[in-house]
Amino acid sequence: MELFRSWGLEEKIWAGGNDVEWRMLATRTLSQAASGSLIDVGYPSTSESAVLSPTRPAAVPQDHLEMVLLDYLRGLATAHVELGVTVEDVWEAHSGLGLKLRDGGSGACRVVEARYVIGADGAHSVVRQRLGVSVSETEDLFEALSVLFRAPLWEVVGRHRYGIYVTDLPAPGTFLPAGQGDRWLYGFSWDPRVERMADLGEDQLIARIRTGVGVPDLPVRVVDQNTFTFGAAIADNFRSGNAFLIGDAAHRVTPRGGTGMNTAIADGFNLGWKLSWALKGWAPESLLDTYEMERRPIAEHNVARSIDPGGSRRNVSDELRFDLGGRLPHLWIDTAGGRISSLDLLGPGLTRLSAAEPSHFNDQSKVPPVTERRLDRKTAAALGADQPGGLLLRPDGLVWDPLRSAAADTIDQDRAA
Repeated sequence: MELFRSWGLEEKIWAGGNDVEWRMLATRTLSQAASGSLIDVGYPSTSESAVLSPTRPAAVPQDHLEMVLLDYLRGLATAHVELGVTVEDVWEAHSGLGLKLRDGGSGACRVVEARYVIGADGAHSVVRQRLGVSVSETEDLFEALSVLFRAPLWEVVGRHRYGIYVTDLPAPGTFLPAGQGDRWLYGFSWDPRVERMADLGEDQLIARIRTGVGVPDLPVRVVDQNTFTFGAAIADNFRSGNAFLIGDAAHRVTPRGGTGMNTAIADGFNLGWKLSWALKGWAPESLLDTYEMERRPIAEHNVARSIDPGGSRRNVSDELRFDLGGRLPHLWIDTAGGRISSLDLLGPGLTRLSAAEPSHFNDQSKVPPVTERRLDRKTAAALGADQPGGLLLRPDGLVWDPLRSAAADTIDQDRAA
């Protein structure tokens, strides 16, 4: 949400979400929510978020989020979007990589070349397969079924508004709000060896939902249903030449912990600003090797968490270091233009925070360019920017470390050798 806020999308994203606390309520049925037990799931509460960040975790359905992002992308002058196009092959080419694309409507194929390719094409990534990148994966843990449905569940839970509800016998399962109004998801495990899909028809699903809710005559309308497998995997490499893997193509997690899309979004931002720097000549291409160096430990943590049976139950303080990653602390700062967060000071190049009067502002002659931000001494001290030379920050709010870039240079040289 901090990344989306930096792009001016926070309000549009919230418009399709639900105002909930991101905790899990364990209860016999939803109608007995008042007597349920609250469990931390690793996300800060609204009050905790107010201290940590200018925003807070959101409960937003994926289809709404994707449309907000797609509209934003289409509004960029440099972006070109094609839907319904399949990548069928990828290979090394003279100027980078060649790709064979097939149009889903006409079936026509064409070949294009690109300097860089980002494989964000899911758990069964064609890009990853064509590049010959192997995957370390778990055995399938169990099968599950999810149901998208509409029912007035907010009326049932009343003031007990949370991001996830787990119900016990007689109908164990999980309820999640999936959009504004009465749109919900319900999931439960099932065994295809002893159960048949024919036994999970709409009438049976409605009956199970009503049992889990604890309201026998609850009006329920099933919108969709899908089966999926609980499993996890991580690619042996996130980079192959000028091709990169992000999201499920690089690391697949189970729904436990709700880290899948969050990890993918952070992947995209980390790789995105580094590709931008390389393309603009602000940094050597070896900077791109730090993408895997920085993202793999987070992915490994989230994969391990997702296969842990207790992976949905985590203390907030234990997960914050993986969530925030050591980025610049959030502080509200009063400016002539209004109140802003310290995170709003970050730019696309380097940003220097300092209490000293800078000798120049927004020095675009440096590579990468440095934007100077002067702070009052109290704010500078609170942010750790009162040291000589101030605090030099990357676009993601981490301290710029030239030694890490030098380490990437070494990796690049070793690969060439």
